[in-house]
Amino acid sequence: MCDYHCRFLGPGSAYHCQGIKGLRDAIASGIASRDGFPANADDIFLTGGASLGVHMIMQLLIRNEKDGILCPVPQYPLYSASIPLHGGALVPYYLDESRGWALEISDLKKQLEDACSKCIDVRALVVINPGNPTGQVLSEDNQYDIVKFCKTEGLILLADEVYQDNIFVDNIKFHSFKKITRFMGHGEDDLPLVSFQSASKGSYGECGKRGGYMKITGFSAPVREQIYKIASVNLCPNISGQILASLVMNPPKPGDESYASYKAEKDGILQSLARRAKALEDAFNSLEGFTCNKAEGAMYLFPKIHLPLKAIEAAKAAKKAPDVFYVLRLLESTGIVVVPGSGFGQVPGTWHIRCSILPPEDKIPTLICHLKAFHEAFMAEYRDQIVDMV
Repeated sequence: MCDYHCRFLGPGSAYHCQGIKGLRDAIASGIASRDGFPANADDIFLTGGASLGVHMIMQLLIRNEKDGILCPVPQYPLYSASIPLHGGALVPYYLDESRGWALEISDLKKQLEDACSKCIDVRALVVINPGNPTGQVLSEDNQYDIVKFCKTEGLILLADEVYQDNIFVDNIKFHSFKKITRFMGHGEDDLPLVSFQSASKGSYGECGKRGGYMKITGFSAPVREQIYKIASVNLCPNISGQILASLVMNPPKPGDESYASYKAEKDGILQSLARRAKALEDAFNSLEGFTCNKAEGAMYLFPKIHLPLKAIEAAKAAKKAPDVFYVLRLLESTGIVVVPGSGFGQVPGTWHIRCSILPPEDKIPTLICHLKAFHEAFMAEYRDQIVDMV
């Protein structure tokens, strides 16, 4: 269906459904440079943003309501929405907030066993690294354990790595799951792995361009053929997004004429994001009833709020979840928009908010002042007995 090229190969033309071969070559080169292992352009499917790649894979994995996908909680709602959309069952596993949102293999095993007891056929594990909305970066040891778990249980690993360039802690480094599997001695065919990357994160943040890719390894020829068919149905991704995705994975290098200006701009953006994250983290931890883990990566904070009983009762009277009640009051009082944690999933009885670190840096002090003033007034209004059920 998609094995054709238009006569005029301009940015408005249609191309191969996997994306332009030269751009996939550039991305493969960037992946090889990042990981230290070869990458094959034929394994890369350029997409109009990582989300479309996720939908393609869900469409292929899910046959009926008894097919399950293990997903982190909290997690970006793309997964909790796309799994039921395609007719499957979301199987949640809980990140450990007390350990910096660590992924516990013991909980994965528990949730897998529980799903199996309900006759749910768990087919894949979703890992978001760095985490959205939690901002943690997985350790190498944790990644090794995850790969072993998937290998032992026969699960496909779906690695959402769209925040890989957003690391804010000096002693922490992003490692792709492709790199981890190769370090462990697994060949390209040993573990079914789908890696997602996007042009809308990092220091570039071109959300409107909708560029990204998925890289598949470890799938048999018949399965790869089905992935190719799905890509063919979608036709080719937008050309500007393809070009941007290739530039994300193949930026200027030392010795290139533009490298100095590129590095200065990138470093400036990421350093500013790190300062914003630290300022907001400190602000939340200074507020009564808030606890906030360190932001290691991504673009968000996910602080926990211990609400007074009177506030919980007021939320119930208003027929709203307590975190929704809080964020609506914050919005009405200050104009500050945050997202209630219930939109991402959370341990029952706990309440959180997701706060972006994207407001301009010079606006952060004012935002913090308004947040503190609101929170102090809110707590004074509802102060009674602070409730933390977990």
